Amino acid sequence: MIRQSLSCLAGAVLVAAAAHAGPAEPGTEHHAFHEAVSLSIDGLEALPPDPSNRWADDPAAADLGHRLFFDQRLSVNGSVSCASCHEPNREFQDGIPLAKGAGTTDRRTMPVAGTAYSPFLFWDGRKDSQWAQALGPLESAVEHGGSRAQYAHVIATHYRRDYERVFGAMPDLRGVPAAAGPVTDPAARSAWERMPPSQRDAVTAVFVNVGKAIAAYERHIQYGSSRFDRFAAEWKRTGTQPREILGAEERAGFALFQGKAGCTQCHNGPLFTNNEFHNTGVPRRAGLPEDRGRLPAVAGVKSDEFNCRSRWSDARPDECRELDFLAPASAAQERAYKVPSLRNVAERAPYMHAGQFASMAEVLEHYNRAPAAPAGRSELRPLRLSAAELRQLEAFLRTLSGGIAAPAKFLMAPAPEQLGQRAQSRQ
Repeated sequence: MIRQSLSCLAGAVLVAAAAHAGPAEPGTEHHAFHEAVSLSIDGLEALPPDPSNRWADDPAAADLGHRLFFDQRLSVNGSVSCASCHEPNREFQDGIPLAKGAGTTDRRTMPVAGTAYSPFLFWDGRKDSQWAQALGPLESAVEHGGSRAQYAHVIATHYRRDYERVFGAMPDLRGVPAAAGPVTDPAARSAWERMPPSQRDAVTAVFVNVGKAIAAYERHIQYGSSRFDRFAAEWKRTGTQPREILGAEERAGFALFQGKAGCTQCHNGPLFTNNEFHNTGVPRRAGLPEDRGRLPAVAGVKSDEFNCRSRWSDARPDECRELDFLAPASAAQERAYKVPSLRNVAERAPYMHAGQFASMAEVLEHYNRAPAAPAGRSELRPLRLSAAELRQLEAFLRTLSGGIAAPAKFLMAPAPEQLGQRAQSRQ
């Protein structure tokens, strides 16, 4: 992907500048140094722009998005907000196998941190921007469960002044049903289909701007510096592998991570992810419908109502090159899922797309055994690591915990009085 390639290029330049030496042979101290520097958060490129969201870096939009992120009125039953699953005190996830909103979903909640660097969102990559991703759960029957007309009314009633400060005048919502949208609820869908196209467009414009405000907030949620980053920085500064920051077991785990275990094939770069999709033979979770992962999502993102080339995007067509370089759907994408960042991984059990593994030890044992995939073809090969090596690898992964880096106000729920108050209606 373009963003990932730029990140890798920046990392490669940083490593070359730091090493002052020739090519690094795998298994050597020189190679380990290169790997440590390339994985350090100090090598993370500046936050990439999002041309599809002209308000992505607008402070007022971020402030509005922060409040919307925590507002339970953006749900069918008034009890679900984005923060219900993306809890700030849990690394912006929920710590349970399957996310629960208005109902129970079929997948694990993904963390928010660092997603501004990702070209495709969700476990299957069916959305290509943070704002498009934010809109999906709002109209999902088992997540927020509401409709775009409902949300437009919430904005008009409770956030009109702040909305208009960022996005301009609210449309006239007189005559717009309380619940209407292209959703699974028959009544809301029927109400939507009866609305004239101009009215549907006006409502959708407000709905889109809700997503863009939430995305402006989420861009501030990044990973903090970890012990591993201090280890890499000290190694770069002195030219000698430090012994006092990571213990012997953790250093041995790092050697395995970038050597024998081959983890950096997918978990590379400063965010410890290549942002791609792989079938790693993860078992099905009993009781869930068939989940084919990336395969159907390729067509989905190309035809998505809110993709980078949609009429709701602020980007020029030539600024949406990720869609041009999208790998075509193929058998290789059967049950392929997004490679998550390993930063803060020790704080994010359970693991995998449906919470199939309760602990890191279970995940590592799965990779060590490399069982056949329930569908498609697993890319794994048995690692044949000993029990001691698996413990060392887990010890290293625990050094990647560095918390969340964001403005303090964005790491907590707004005070109740900061949530939009009922405004005088001008509808």
